[in-house]
Amino acid sequence: MNILTKFSIGQYVDGNRSWLRIIDSRLKIIVVLIFLITPIWAGPLWRLSLVIFLIFLTFISLLPSRVWWRSLVFLLGLSLIIGFLSLIAFSDMQSLDGPIRDPNELNLILQSQEKWNILEISSKKIGFLTLGPFNISRKAFELGIKTSTLIFTVIHSVNLMLLTTLQEDIVWALSWFMNPLRKVGLPVDKWLFQLLLALRFIPLVQEEFQNLLKSVSVRSINLRSLGFKKSINVFLTIIERLFLNIFLRIDQGADSLLSKKNIPIRTDRFKTFEKKNYLTFICNSLSICFIFIAIFLRKQYGAL
Repeated sequence: MNILTKFSIGQYVDGNRSWLRIIDSRLKIIVVLIFLITPIWAGPLWRLSLVIFLIFLTFISLLPSRVWWRSLVFLLGLSLIIGFLSLIAFSDMQSLDGPIRDPNELNLILQSQEKWNILEISSKKIGFLTLGPFNISRKAFELGIKTSTLIFTVIHSVNLMLLTTLQEDIVWALSWFMNPLRKVGLPVDKWLFQLLLALRFIPLVQEEFQNLLKSVSVRSINLRSLGFKKSINVFLTIIERLFLNIFLRIDQGADSLLSKKNIPIRTDRFKTFEKKNYLTFICNSLSICFIFIAIFLRKQYGAL
């Protein structure tokens, strides 16, 4: 399986079918920042709304389904698994031999009119095993939503921007925002050049990972015959080889850059000139409206 084509995460996909491509890159960065910043100190309603909106935006983006459906399913599965683990880890597993609880506890609950637990499973006896009471509290439920939605919104929002925006456009948009820092004397161009190298390094990491998977599949390693300890050892060896190959690529890239004594770094030449039409004006206007509406809704309904 070719990971570079099947899972296009962090890669620009050329084409002209999606209306996301014609939106100004500066507006895209602001929209992505909304998905990254607004979940901070936000309630579950706002976090779930961002996830639903991102999924809806993916379906109406007119991007080919073969570009995003695998990464979308993978991210949803990963987010649900991590959210479930967070929910279980933060839930309360009470001991059967616990101390006697305060008799006035019930009165305090009735006065506050709040439920402690969303789900409570009493002690059950299955065969010769006795399972104690298991409580899923509201805090555990909110933590599960927080972790799962945060992983999905951070990765998928950035991935949508990288799928539909040239890396040079992203660097130019960031240089436009960081232009006041040049007057202070900060090396903005060098920072953005390093960012451009990092963005172009993402496919190389995926290629190395794919080569390792192919090498393992060719050797047809039988993990059952190796046992648990040896299987873990093989897994750690594969990870170690992956990092060694990545560091080797970094070393080769650094040597090629050092061989060139003077590298002119000018981020202003990354700006792409496209024809402006009514569709571009409409998409940019709708993006600006979304930014203001999202800020207003976050202020009104997104608090904890």
